[in-house]
Amino acid sequence: MRCDVAILGAGPAGLAAAGAAVAAGKSVIVLDLGTRPGGQYFRHPNGKPTKELAGLLSACRGTRMLLGRKVFLVEQGPPSTIHVVDGEPVVTDSVIIATGAHDRVVPFPGWDLPGVLTAGGAQALWKGSRVLPGKRIVVGGTGPFLLPVAAGLASAGADVVGVFEANDPRRFARFPMTLARNPGKLLEAAGYLGTLARHRVPIRNRRAVVAAHGEGGVTAVTVARVDADWRPVPGTERLIDCDTVAIGCGFVPQIDIALALGCASEVAADGTVVLTVDGKQRTSVPGVYAAGEVTGIGGVRMSLAEGAIAGRVGAPGPGRSARQAEFARALAAVYPVREGWLDWLAGDTLLCRCEEVDYDAVRAAAGLGARDARAVKLLTRAGMGWCQGRMCAGAVACAINVPVEPARRILAQPIRLGDLAEPLAEPTEESR
Repeated sequence: MRCDVAILGAGPAGLAAAGAAVAAGKSVIVLDLGTRPGGQYFRHPNGKPTKELAGLLSACRGTRMLLGRKVFLVEQGPPSTIHVVDGEPVVTDSVIIATGAHDRVVPFPGWDLPGVLTAGGAQALWKGSRVLPGKRIVVGGTGPFLLPVAAGLASAGADVVGVFEANDPRRFARFPMTLARNPGKLLEAAGYLGTLARHRVPIRNRRAVVAAHGEGGVTAVTVARVDADWRPVPGTERLIDCDTVAIGCGFVPQIDIALALGCASEVAADGTVVLTVDGKQRTSVPGVYAAGEVTGIGGVRMSLAEGAIAGRVGAPGPGRSARQAEFARALAAVYPVREGWLDWLAGDTLLCRCEEVDYDAVRAAAGLGARDARAVKLLTRAGMGWCQGRMCAGAVACAINVPVEPARRILAQPIRLGDLAEPLAEPTEESR
């Protein structure tokens, strides 16, 4: 298959990019691992999409949308060749990477129990399948994403015991002009707060879920007040009965494909690794653009704006929104992940769940001279499991007090050798 522009990701940034590219007269192919367009933000069950999503899909009418496709390798061009599992390669002049982000979590005793899931996972179950993850749910972590997750679950009929925010959102008062320039964010937050108030869901700031308890599944959590560095305040522990815990501490950009291509990256203010782009969303690799959460966590409006810029693929037009970037910086300042979470851990708390590597093993590796995550991996297998370190790399780096290092792999996604050996299947296309 041949096109002018190939877009990896059918979330807000990817769809906005597709619409802009189609308007510029380009032939466009969009590839996404999901079976429906919209990404996590616009996730919906079978049926009518939201009005905003329908508008985005209408704008990119004529785009070939290949859904349910796992992209595991992009060969740099021009032209570039995109390889997918069980599908025909796509050859393109320009690539736009809009692969979004996944939940960021920090470990705590019991986080490997059934019933503990990410905030995004809990939201996806309800938004995508109309399935509640549990009946009595604790929502915890940090960041504004906790509010829509809790509001959605409460509206769906779950008993949301409380929202436990490890930071203090009142710190937004330090950014009055930023808030004034982004009134839509305030209205959105007010809507979620109103929903939680109607369902009598308490919100507790400077509180963290520091342990989960149960045999074969979660039956309770320990919540404690934490100081500014996230260290638990002695004597403030409280046991709360629940059957589900939804945890989220922001997001980690999914930049594996870009790193495999050799795109430059940098450490953002929130400590995650993001792609380096210019005002036109160009990466350091010619013909490769990036938009949305892969360039930094900033919310859906920033993703839509960046997608529209990237979709012009070098054509004249406005650059990145300073207003949206300013709000993203404020988010990072108000909702940081502090290193005090290490005080929550016991020696046998797992840091790498795939390979069952605990905190003691990682510290022992550091004592043997491991000074980076790769050395820890060689000594303990932390990061060698199915997720390839996507969930544990940050925790391991923090545990040995080193910066997070971007992982560069030839293959961007875990695949089977059989996937490479099987004949290419005839792809099915969904045109929009």
